[in-house]
Amino acid sequence: MKRSIGAKPVAYPLPVFVIGTYNPDGVPDAMVAAWCGICASEPPCIAVTINPNHQTFRNIRNTNAFTVSIPSSAYLAETDYCGMVSGKDHAKFPVTGLSAVRAEHVNAPYIGEFPVVLECRVFAWHEIGSARQVIGEILDTKIDEAVFGTDGKPDLQKIGTFAFDVMRMEYYSLGNTIGRAWDSGKKFIK
Repeated sequence: MKRSIGAKPVAYPLPVFVIGTYNPDGVPDAMVAAWCGICASEPPCIAVTINPNHQTFRNIRNTNAFTVSIPSSAYLAETDYCGMVSGKDHAKFPVTGLSAVRAEHVNAPYIGEFPVVLECRVFAWHEIGSARQVIGEILDTKIDEAVFGTDGKPDLQKIGTFAFDVMRMEYYSLGNTIGRAWDSGKKFIK
């Protein structure tokens, strides 16, 4: 039996992404976002939903650019801090010791210590109730050499990213491989 909890924005797992932007003075900023996900393959795009009161929203509006840095669990505290304080009042990079690296393809910083980075330019904006969703066209993806497996592909366990539980307000590491996509369900194909 399932219990109704009403209309809640619940999905499992939610990603933990850090959105990098420059403020109007050129100061790098970083905001944690969980209402995000890949939304298109051609062109490759990612959707990020942001409250228009956030400094990141204004920064993206000004530059038409942002990055998505995907943290490893080694940087949990730094990541969490970036979601706790506003870029209006706090310079997050000096406090956390994280490196703001100027992106190659867009006018935005990414976090040098994080293993995966997407460089995005604004493709579209959508108003969704009290929030705004920005669709970013991914112009480049950068992945640390250290997280590639012997098969030449990024290894999720080496990346060491983590997920967010909005109901419990907790972070969770991702587990082990449990099956192969487009293979595990073959037993139902006749």
